[in-house]
Amino acid sequence: MRIGLVLSGGGARGIAHIGIIKALRERGVNFAAISGTSAGAVVGAMHCYGYDADEMLEIVIKTSFLKHMRPALARTGLLRIENLKDFFLKYMPENDFESLKTPLTVAATELKKGLTTFFSEGELITPVLASCCVPVLFNPVKYRGGTYVDGGILNNLPVEPIRDKVDFIIGCHSNPIDDDFDVKNVKVLIERSLLMAINGNTQKRKEMCNLLIEPPGLKKYAGSELSKARELFDVGYQFTRENFDEFNIPKS
Repeated sequence: MRIGLVLSGGGARGIAHIGIIKALRERGVNFAAISGTSAGAVVGAMHCYGYDADEMLEIVIKTSFLKHMRPALARTGLLRIENLKDFFLKYMPENDFESLKTPLTVAATELKKGLTTFFSEGELITPVLASCCVPVLFNPVKYRGGTYVDGGILNNLPVEPIRDKVDFIIGCHSNPIDDDFDVKNVKVLIERSLLMAINGNTQKRKEMCNLLIEPPGLKKYAGSELSKARELFDVGYQFTRENFDEFNIPKS
């Protein structure tokens, strides 16, 4: 049975994907193909390259991502996400989809066409960065004649590109909406509005999954809380481990 894994975006909450992967792998689940967007694209790329869950978590914990950031000096974004390329080259030096041990598809949003673009061949790191390029925060990424921003804007659970490649799809969604919400300031209001808009494009795609893993414990975390990486990892790991027998995942 070929099992596919789809990883959503979610900022820091996407670290829960790493815990989910660890719990699934401990129970013998192997992936024939992985698809991801934004944070899910990063986790998917590193896992497909060959890093196990514990290695990925340690990389996240020991890395100060802010030191890699530089001002964009542009009107279309505050920072240049391309400055993270050297960081990713350190861990994935081949920088090619063909170097991956497991097939990967990365989703990014093309601004000019207003469509999702799926990348699965050629250079690896630039499409991953494009997939993570949060509008306004980051200057859009130019690649192959296109202008790209965060893949989650239009498709935060990219099931489509692997539907015909696998027999059973596990969707991992790290953006549950907390109903205990208070409008404290403009920043919180904007984050909440964006989260609701992104969740709107996942509903039909959740139904395309044979299994959806969405740890409710993620609701109390913000997408910017990288400092709580170990907690976020544990939320994904413990939820998946405790509920695994109820998932009825076929043997891969």
